[in-house]
Amino acid sequence: MNMVTYYQNWVSQLLEEYQFEYPWIPCTSILCGIFTCRIVYNLSQLISGICFKHYPTLPKMKQVEWDNRAISTLHAIFITALSIYLAFWSDLFSDDLQRGPVLYRSSASSSFVLGVSVGYFLSDLAMIFWFYPALGGMEYVFHHLLSMGALAYGMLTGLGQFYAYMVLLSETTTPGINLRWYLDAVGMKKSKAYVFNGVAIFLTWLVARILLFMYVFYHLYVHYDQIKQLPLFGYYLVLIAPCVLGGLNLMWFSKITKGMIKTLATKMD
Repeated sequence: MNMVTYYQNWVSQLLEEYQFEYPWIPCTSILCGIFTCRIVYNLSQLISGICFKHYPTLPKMKQVEWDNRAISTLHAIFITALSIYLAFWSDLFSDDLQRGPVLYRSSASSSFVLGVSVGYFLSDLAMIFWFYPALGGMEYVFHHLLSMGALAYGMLTGLGQFYAYMVLLSETTTPGINLRWYLDAVGMKKSKAYVFNGVAIFLTWLVARILLFMYVFYHLYVHYDQIKQLPLFGYYLVLIAPCVLGGLNLMWFSKITKGMIKTLATKMD
């Protein structure tokens, strides 16, 4: 029995104990995410109507999108902060070999955070379907389903959580994208703030969705001996999900780059 197999059996036993000791985490965390989304949506309706003079004048569907983007912005800030902490600052996924293979590490807190994020994606997906296609087309549906499946797998099994948090770091770009939409909605598309925002989106997207994914692919290559020990579904999920999401990121990055170049060229003229 090699080292990886030994630790896999050890973690499997640990996960059984974890499920027995913390059976409330999956459902509670998902419900917490859904409930929080509902509260933020209602608060956005209330606060935006008071603090932003343009909000009441927007068409009903734009008001819905305004409040929906408030939810995604809060989720992005929450998940980015915790992903950075759990992936880099805590010792959960450190290079300490005595803690076992990094793919098999998890904790109650890391699983709970993933569940909250699953609750967000469920809520957002429900809104996308309800108002389809006003809040996004099939590429968003596909993105959410794949992300939600990967996060739910990591939450329920405790496997591959490091990669789940690496992928979640791509949410760093969401506040800037939402701010761009808000600036457009209130008639500030020709302002300097809109131009600066476009450059900021380009830079954060380059770091969080291009360079970071290159690191993820390198990490997958280095730790392939652990990946091939995963159950068949987990094996394909860990390999395929980053590739598909990386492809979507490249597609959107090309559009962002073209848009930024066009905007800068217009300003220079």
